[in-house]
Formats: sequence, structure tokens, C-alpha cells
Amino acid sequence: MPYEKRISHKPIYGRSLNTNPIRNTMSTAQRQPTDVLSPALPEESAIPSNINRRSFIMRNAVIGAAAVMTGRAWTPEARAQQAAAEASKKPSLPPLDSTSMSSDLDVVKRSKGPVMTILEEFYKVGPGPSSSHTIGPMRITYDFYQRCTKLPADQLAQATGLKVHLYGSLSATGKGHGTERAALAGLLGKEPATVDPLFLDAMKEKPDESYPVKLGDKTFNLSLADIIYDSAKGDFPHPNTMTCQLMGSDKPIYELEYYSPGGGFYEWKGYTPPKKGQPKYPYATMKELRKHAEDNSLSIAQVIMANEVAVSGKSEEQINAFLDKIANAMLATVKAGLAVKEGVLPGPIKLQSKAATVWERAQDDKYESDRAIALVSACALAASEENARGHLVITAPTGGSAGVMPALVYGLMESQRKVPMEKIRQGLLAGAAIGYLCKHNATLSGAEGGCQSEIGVASAMSAALVAQVMDSSPLVVENAAESALEHHLGMTCDPVAGYVQVPCIERCAFGAVKAWTAYMIATNEIASRHRVDLDTTVETLAETGRDMSTKYKETSEAGLAANLVLC
Repeated sequence: MPYEKRISHKPIYGRSLNTNPIRNTMSTAQRQPTDVLSPALPEESAIPSNINRRSFIMRNAVIGAAAVMTGRAWTPEARAQQAAAEASKKPSLPPLDSTSMSSDLDVVKRSKGPVMTILEEFYKVGPGPSSSHTIGPMRITYDFYQRCTKLPADQLAQATGLKVHLYGSLSATGKGHGTERAALAGLLGKEPATVDPLFLDAMKEKPDESYPVKLGDKTFNLSLADIIYDSAKGDFPHPNTMTCQLMGSDKPIYELEYYSPGGGFYEWKGYTPPKKGQPKYPYATMKELRKHAEDNSLSIAQVIMANEVAVSGKSEEQINAFLDKIANAMLATVKAGLAVKEGVLPGPIKLQSKAATVWERAQDDKYESDRAIALVSACALAASEENARGHLVITAPTGGSAGVMPALVYGLMESQRKVPMEKIRQGLLAGAAIGYLCKHNATLSGAEGGCQSEIGVASAMSAALVAQVMDSSPLVVENAAESALEHHLGMTCDPVAGYVQVPCIERCAFGAVKAWTAYMIATNEIASRHRVDLDTTVETLAETGRDMSTKYKETSEAGLAANLVLC
């Protein structure tokens, strides 16, 4: 049968076969493969509904190519059946490395049900520069100290001290994040939301200082030497693993293993999550969340508020009071950063602060055309520089990305727009929804997924915030968030010298500007024509993070961290 008659010219997946210049120039002698060796690709309707379309098409093509090379005969039906079988197989899990997560962790288990995260777990106030390396460890050691105070008197009578061992990324980059100071502060009874940053600064200025701690009837001294930077590489349950020990002479008499998975969250070995209410509108994907909103004529913010009430057990008034606290904290961190006119940020990079300079230049009428971008950038730089100083910031979703959302909140409230707090609350709810989904189906941790999981998610959350504040439809909120996240995919986490400064600070400015750009594009297109959905992009975020080399996941072993020479 002639080749042209045997193969249909009907377009397959948007491309016509008769447009292939190579095929059209083939000689008659070259056009002789048999029907069974080279059958046409399956129609779109032939792809099983429960199979990933891309995987099915790729497997089908591979089987066809193998058939041509080996001479094996495949009928179209058999080829499609084999492709479906191969596409449905789950790849085997690789062995744990320093950036893998154990399936026993609650943060992994929770990805199998509906989103159950609540606002007070998500938006946290605490000292920079990192939610996973500063806020998380401080919350962990504070928790351990509180547990120790409840131990039996005879056990406490044996106590001689406390030790903390840091592993994985906590060990690799903890020095630049001030992890040892945060961990010691927690053991001394300090909490992230209320600790005075000057107390942490004093620890840095006097590294040999000892601090008394009381347990039961005994008092003993602790110092930074009791926080031990242990193995950076190994088969850890999580890349941010640490152990806390109550010592009796030279051996632990009580010990607990903890994990800091990002965003200030933490759990421990054998952790059982607290009982919560069930969400009024259960969802695990953006598709499900948007369906709830559209079916019930609600905004994304209204769906999240209803779930927050149901899951947390709090009233709308209590939830709004918390959102007001978070919004005001965001404004405060931007104002504090803009108030620093000049200075060098802590650490060996000797990086000059620039937020105030960018802000002042934006006021000059000579640069009026640049003003909008400059003001948003200045606000993001201001909050991010506060984070680098170790001052109080808000995880949205992390410390390293803490400049992105505050920049948009400040820009909306303090500019000529004068957006009221009621609208900002709605935006924070919509932004949280995007962060919840990324946490649920991917990760918020640079140590697991690179910087795409921090700045990328922050930008997506901020785009959703702006879209919700502007009363956009649920679909436009999704499209704005998707665009912002999509254009951060693949971003690595390579902090120079282990400090959250280069490239982190300027990335917050770019993330904020991209968030506004994503919102503008989403409102200037026909929403239904947006080709990529958020769920696909979040899935890509997760896959890219898994495929990314360990060197590019908050270890400072590659990228700018390896190539920038500090003088």
C-alpha cells in the first residue's frame, strides 16, 4: 500500500502529517515500512482517562520506534494497550538522600487527603533569615524545653545539660541562617513571635557567652557550643533534620528527633497531628477549590474563610483579627526596612542595603515612568533586608521569600489606591489558598525543591492576593497565581556563603514585580483561554524539585554559591 494512502493526513494533536518536509521528500523506495510496524498514532479519544496524556503519548512513540528498529509486529490496539500499561506504572522511589523525605512524615501523609492547613500554621511572625533554618529550629527547641520541664523529678535530677545536633541542610547552611542562635534561644524559653532580635544579635556579638537554664531543681549553663553542626550528608528522614537531647553526664537521658519542613512548620518522630474539624468545602486541588467557589457563587476568599471556621473552630471575627495582625506586621517590616538609609548587612558578603535608595529615587519626577516598578521593588527589598538582619518577618510562605507579599500589601494600602483592610484580608485568604495547595502537593522548602518553592510560591500567592483584592473571578485568581509560579519553575536555591542575601534579597523584588505582572496579564486575557492550569504547574513544581540536583537545594554547593568569589 502506498505510504501516503496508508497514513491519514488528519492532524494528530494539532499537527498535520503532510507538513513534514522530511517525509515528503522521501523516495518511493524509502516509503516501505509495513502497516504493523508503523501504525498511526492513537486518536485523542483513545487515551485512557486515568492515564497521564503526555506519558501515554511518549510511551506509544517509544514502542513504535522500538518496533521499527527490532522488526517486531504491533497492531495499533496492542501498541496502545502496552503504552497505557507502561504509562500507568509509578516510578520506583529512589533511596533517601539528603534532600529526600520519608513517607512516615506527617507533611507527606497529609498530601493524600484534603487541605487541612489553617492560617495560624501558615502565616507566622518570627526572626529571619529563614523559616526552615531559623523559625522552625527555634520552635523545635522551645517545644523540647517545654517537654523537658514536664519530665519526672528523678529523671531531671540526672540532667547535666542540653545538646542539639543539626543535620542535612541545617548543618550545611545553618551558620549563614543563624540556626545555632535560634536553637539556643528556644532552649532558653524564647519564642519566634516574641523574641527580641537584639537578643539574637547579642549572641552573635558574644559567641562564648553562657546562659543559665533551669529544669526542675537544677540550673545549668548553655552556650552556642551546645548546638552542634553534625553531618550535612546522609539518609535523613527530611533534609532539615535535628535531634534534641537532655544529657546526663556524657549520654542522653531523653532525646527526640525533629524535622523542619519549611514555612516555620515542624514535627517530630512519631508525630500525630492534632484533631481538627472537617472543612466545609474539602479540596486537594485548585480544580476542586474553584468548583466549590463557582458552584456556590463564592469567591476563593469566602471558601477559605468557611473552611477556616470549620477546621480551626474559630469565629470569623477571631480569624479577621489574626489577618489584621499579619497585614500590620507586613506593613511594619517594610517600614522598618525603608527606615535604614544605608548600611552593610551581616555576614561575609558585605552587602550594602539598597531599599531606601531605590525608594528615594522612585520619588524623583525624572524617573516617574519607572515609579510603579521601583516602589514595589523597594518595598520587597526593604522587607527582605529586614529578614537578612535577623529581624522579625512574616512567613508568606517562608523567611527567604518574606519580601514578596509585604511589598504588594504595602503597595496596595499605602499608595494612592488606599485599599481598605477588609480587602487585604480577602487577599490574604486567597494567597493562603495558593500556598496551601503548593505545600499540599509540592513543597515550600528550598532544601526540598529549590528557590522555586519559596520565591515562586510567594509570587503566586501574591498574584492571587492582588487578583482577589481587585474582585477578580476564581478563574482569574487561579490564572494569575499560575502565571507567577510558572515563570519561577526551575529556580535553584544557591545562597552565597549560606546567607539569605545573594541572590535571595533581589529575588524577592523580582518575585513581587512578577506577581503584579501575572495579575495584569490574567486580567487582560480571556480567562477561559489561559492554557495552563495551576494544578499542572504545581505538579511540575514538585517534579522539578525531585529531579533537581541536591547541590542546588539550599546546600551552597553550586551555582552562585560556588562561583562568586568573596573578597
